[in-house]
Amino acid sequence: MSETTSAVAKSGDERPRVVCPDAGPEAPFPLRMEGKVISGFGRGSKELGIPTANLPVDSAVTPWIEDAKSGVYFGYASLALPEGHPDRLPPSSQPAADSSSSSPSHSDFQIYPMVMSIGYNPFYKNTVRSAEVHVLQRFRADFYGAPMRLLLLGYVRDELDYSGLEALIKDINIDCEVARNSLAREAWRPREGVVVNSGEEGEHVVLERGTLDGAWLVRPLEAA
Repeated sequence: MSETTSAVAKSGDERPRVVCPDAGPEAPFPLRMEGKVISGFGRGSKELGIPTANLPVDSAVTPWIEDAKSGVYFGYASLALPEGHPDRLPPSSQPAADSSSSSPSHSDFQIYPMVMSIGYNPFYKNTVRSAEVHVLQRFRADFYGAPMRLLLLGYVRDELDYSGLEALIKDINIDCEVARNSLAREAWRPREGVVVNSGEEGEHVVLERGTLDGAWLVRPLEAA
């Protein structure tokens, strides 16, 4: 069976909609990555309708990524959106501080579910390995240059080739569904910070806290 045919066969409705154990992430997860959002290949929004927020792939800064298996991962992205950005939440949206947590009651960072592709994207025949992040939120403005932290919690599937764009988009949409469902469990929801999701009408929905250690995601920005 060819690689393309195999990819199509694996991208149907038989894919599981929840991955990883209910008890929480297993080694080698969680994995961390951070930096400032850069522009990508410019096709996420235009061709796929699935915008990405990308970070530079630098093994000197993120040593684990050099040996990371190519494929799709899921977890959380935290963003420090600039003042005036239409999706930056006011401090009043922050839940009351948890007395059992050492994290501050308010942070510059807002947390979002995400899926992330690491690899060469065989469908587009990339020659440079990339890390493309799809934050599961409909943003009303760009945020290039914003600080972003990624907490990878699990692996969704292998990197695949496809017979056409429609099959690729279908698989990415399933990836997003898998991420949302998998992160909805208590042991996968951060106990710190504000996790924001998109409601049916695109509104911000703040999710209930869980038991996952998310302190790093909302750690205050270090002074320049």
